[in-house]
Amino acid sequence: MENKPVVPLHLGIIMDGNGRWAQKRALPRTAGHLEGLKALKRVIIQAIEQGIKFVTFYVFSTENWKRSEQEVHYLMHLFVSKIHGELSFYNKNGIRILARGDIEGLPPEVRDAIEKTVEATKNNSAITAVVAINYGGRDEICRAANRFLASHPNEKLTETAIESSLDLPQVPAVDMIIRSANEKRLSNFLLWDSAYAELAFYEKLWPDFNGDDIRQVCMDYSQRVRKFGGVQ
Repeated sequence: MENKPVVPLHLGIIMDGNGRWAQKRALPRTAGHLEGLKALKRVIIQAIEQGIKFVTFYVFSTENWKRSEQEVHYLMHLFVSKIHGELSFYNKNGIRILARGDIEGLPPEVRDAIEKTVEATKNNSAITAVVAINYGGRDEICRAANRFLASHPNEKLTETAIESSLDLPQVPAVDMIIRSANEKRLSNFLLWDSAYAELAFYEKLWPDFNGDDIRQVCMDYSQRVRKFGGVQ
């Protein structure tokens, strides 16, 4: 009987390369984003197969507002139309949706779509898919600190205090962060969680990702030795 590799409990994914994928095919960037969504669905199905319990997708960062108004508008429209529109896919596959980021800073229709999807999938248990939207690691840490100080004005700010005040304290810290398109940086993603996360970077553009790539990610993770500052 073949032994399955040790897999991350929580996988973080920086989905990079949608624009380059479209450019290589002389297509508008919007076509790349649409294909990227299809890749996301392929990846999450394989993540379930591998036994990964949490996956966080970096959907839209606090810095992405700097993109053209047309692209931002398209991304927000795509998110609204797809996050709740894929409800049958989530429920069929046992996918619970959560959101991480400055949700209050999003357009009302986006907030509404998130709230409805989170509520409609709250009882699913095969995997939890976290959508990091209007998300920045520095911003999350600042909001966590302010959140704690507002409710505990006379207490000292500690690591435990910040950790318990993050956007989703019930979600375990990320074990591995991967990035597509051969870019080798975190880009303000899960900065608190990533203190001891394994990192891996892959050349393939995000729209080309599939189940085989997630199987490779799990193999790569199983070969890492995690010491957390100690000695093996």
